Amino acid sequence: MEEIAKLIKNSRKIVIKIGSNTLAKADGTQNIEFMENFARQCKALIEQGKQLILVSSGAQVSGVSTVKEWARKKDVHFRQALCSIGQVELMAQWRKAFGKQDLHIGQLLLTKDDFGNDLRSLNIRNTLFTLVDEGVVPIINENDSVAIEEFSIGDNDNLSALTSILWSADLLILFSDIDGVYTDNPKTNPNAKLIENVENIADLRKNITIGATNAFGTGGIETKIQAAEKVTPYGIPLLLANGSAENILENLATGNAKGTIFLANE
Repeated sequence: MEEIAKLIKNSRKIVIKIGSNTLAKADGTQNIEFMENFARQCKALIEQGKQLILVSSGAQVSGVSTVKEWARKKDVHFRQALCSIGQVELMAQWRKAFGKQDLHIGQLLLTKDDFGNDLRSLNIRNTLFTLVDEGVVPIINENDSVAIEEFSIGDNDNLSALTSILWSADLLILFSDIDGVYTDNPKTNPNAKLIENVENIADLRKNITIGATNAFGTGGIETKIQAAEKVTPYGIPLLLANGSAENILENLATGNAKGTIFLANE
């Protein structure tokens, strides 16, 4: 845990990804209390000289919170429509949460094609630098309302990894609904052990059990590992921790919370 605190202390440019399960209450609606508390924790890091970019899932969760009768509709057109409605609500709540900390936010909705186009990726990078240099917190999500499979990144773990590389981040933090990478699923196997440091991702894959995606999200442990495979060759470490733990960002920074560090390649 001291190693995690040291990692955060030594990182100035930090990308933080928050998953849908972290943003959703048990009934699948927005967890506004979490968002407000998380914004407070972000403000504390910014006051320490950190620059933060937030990659926030939750558009579909926010859509269900707004149009409850669509909750069970699985058709892709309804899903994209829900994301269209929910993205407005998601950003409205983030704006309120960060507004209470006297911080402005900016929104970027991206697709895989944006990162594959040199001009677009340069524009994204310039926008991110401008926002953070002016003390604004960029909040990024995939453009789920228009992205089709051909142009879809598919999950925000990989989106946050691409963002970290583009912005030349010092650290990527992924918040999920578990404390880190375990040897097996800790929800079903009480003997599963937390892996605190990962030096070799190929070896990790051989020694753990990779489960399925969760209830609200599009990822799972597989996409976390994919994100680590993307960023670590660029010298960017990845920290995976439990976003729903109380004051998690604050406790990680003070060495009072656990997680898994994917060490950057030297």
